[in-house]
Amino acid sequence: MERLQLGDVPPKHHIKFEQNGQLRWEHCITWDGFDGPYTIAYRENGPHRLSAAEPHHGWELPEAALASRPLRRRHYRSGSLQGRGGAAVDARVPMLFNDDVVISMVRPDVPDPVYFKNADGDDLFFVFEGTGTLRTELGDLRYEPLDYVYVPRGILHRFVPDEGVEQTWLSMECLGGMHLLKQWRNALGQLRMDAPYCHRDFKKPEGVAPTDEGIRDILVKRNGFHGFRAPHSPLDVVGYDGTIYPWVFPILNFQPRAGLTHLPPTWHGTFGARRALICSFVPRVVDFHPDAIPCPYPHSAVDMDEFLFYVRGDFTSRRGVGPGSISHHPAGVPHGPHPGAYEASIGTRDTDEMAVMIDTFGALQATAAALGVEDVGYNESFLP
Repeated sequence: MERLQLGDVPPKHHIKFEQNGQLRWEHCITWDGFDGPYTIAYRENGPHRLSAAEPHHGWELPEAALASRPLRRRHYRSGSLQGRGGAAVDARVPMLFNDDVVISMVRPDVPDPVYFKNADGDDLFFVFEGTGTLRTELGDLRYEPLDYVYVPRGILHRFVPDEGVEQTWLSMECLGGMHLLKQWRNALGQLRMDAPYCHRDFKKPEGVAPTDEGIRDILVKRNGFHGFRAPHSPLDVVGYDGTIYPWVFPILNFQPRAGLTHLPPTWHGTFGARRALICSFVPRVVDFHPDAIPCPYPHSAVDMDEFLFYVRGDFTSRRGVGPGSISHHPAGVPHGPHPGAYEASIGTRDTDEMAVMIDTFGALQATAAALGVEDVGYNESFLP
C-alpha cells in the first residue's frame, strides 16, 4: 500500500524527538532485512524492554491427519466444526495447509486477553459473519461482514469482537508474506486505473494515540508460541509513517470483470502470497457472446490445488454446497461443474454467487478437524 503517516513524527528519520520534555523511542519495523517495506513508529517507551513469560495462549498448530490418502475432490462442511468460542488468539482451527499458507476457521466470542504478534507470516481474515474492532499498535480498524482484514507480520494487535455478535472468519496465514498483485500496479507502485480496486477502497487506521488497556502480556508466534511481558502498555505509539500497517478491504469493493467468453480465475485475482493466489468472486454480469457458456469449464489443474470457500448466492456449478462450504480440488484430478450445470448455464446473464478462492502450487494437506466434517460422497457427485 501507499505510505501512511499518522500522529506526531519528527521531520527526519533517526533524529532526536521530544514531546513535553520526554524523548520518544524510534521503533523501525522492517521487512526483507533493511531492503524492503518499512514503518517507523515513535513510542513513549522502548519496545524492546520485555521480560520472558509463559505462553498461556495460542491455537493448535496444523498437522496432517494422515501421512497419505487417495487423491480425491473433497468437500468440507465448516459449519459443522466443533469447539466454537474463545478468544481469536486461541480459536483458530486449521483445516488445510502447506509450507506457504495455513487455512483455518475462527469463531471467537470474547476479546483477546493478550496482545499478539505473528512473526511467521501475514494474517488475512475474511469475515464471513461478525463485527468488531481490530486493535493494533498502529491504530484501530472496524470490521464488518464480508470484509478482508489484513494484519502484517510482526504487528502487535488483538481482536475485540462486538459482544453478543456471532463471529465466523476464514483465516489465511501467509507464511511467505502477502501482497497486492503486481499486474494491478504501475511503475511507481500506484494501483492502476484499470485495476479491480483503487486505494480508496481500502480502509486504513484513521488515528493513533497512546492507550492503556491494562494488558501487559504479549504472545509471539515464531515456530511455536512464546510469551513476554511488558512493564508498560504496548499501545504507546504517538505517531508513525511507512507502508507496513493493517487495513480492511470489503470484498464488494472488488470490481469484477466480464468478457465475451469465460474469463480465467486470474481476472478475479485480489491478493498474492508465496506460491498462492487469492481470488474474490463477487456478483457480476457474465459472458456476453450469444453462444457463451458462463459456467466454468472442466479444468485439469496439473500444478495447482484449488480451495474455494462459499460465502453466499446461487452456486450454479455446484450442488450440495452452501454458505460456509469448503471445496478442495487437488492438482492432477480434473474438476468442473456438477452434472447439468454446464448446459443449464447457457443464456445466463448474471450471477449472485460470492466466494473466496485460493490457488496453491504446494499440495494442501488436511487436518483431523477437516476430516471430521468431510462430505465423503463429494467425489462421486460429479457422475451423471
